[in-house]
Amino acid sequence: MGNVPADTPDATVMLIGTYAGETSVGARLLTQLPDNVVISDFESPLIGLLAAELVNDRPGQEAVLDRLLDLLLVSCLREALGDNHTQGWLAAEDDPVAGPALRLIHEHPQEPWTVQSLATHARVSRAAFARRFTEKVGEPPLTYLTNWRMALAADLVAGTDLTLEAVSGRVGYASPFALSAAFKRVHGVSPARYRTHGAVSQLRTSPPAK
Repeated sequence: MGNVPADTPDATVMLIGTYAGETSVGARLLTQLPDNVVISDFESPLIGLLAAELVNDRPGQEAVLDRLLDLLLVSCLREALGDNHTQGWLAAEDDPVAGPALRLIHEHPQEPWTVQSLATHARVSRAAFARRFTEKVGEPPLTYLTNWRMALAADLVAGTDLTLEAVSGRVGYASPFALSAAFKRVHGVSPARYRTHGAVSQLRTSPPAK
């Protein structure tokens, strides 16, 4: 709106938020979302809070801005997607069979999940569970489990100073050797090289786990 002061009724104020880095789990989420989302007539108290905090030069400002941006992003996605989830595991979260299994995998990746144990929690037969999960998620259960564990492992390797043994325990592998083999198969590089170079971009081109 040209040089119209920001506090006038005709002013257009733009709040632009960006994320400095990309995580492996975040990269998986982005594949489930549309490339562009436009929302009209969206109102949220978070917008005013974010605008006020931008000019509030006080201790903790950066932490507050980060949290507000996260909340605003989630609110915008809820508004944009509504009940029409896009595809993959976002859509499958509400499925009575695939949904409970997905939540178990996401919340407890360290557990020794099998198709049978996941089917038992979903209260269906092994064959029915495997068929339904693959149909809704787009990947067989154990393939999804492996890829989810590898995304978590990549973030822990690149973003923390945890030992490989500690990372192995958190993502459900019996030993660093077993984790390294799976990690290299999925990401194309060893955990040590990944930690050095932080090659998150390789996730987009790496083949799915088998």
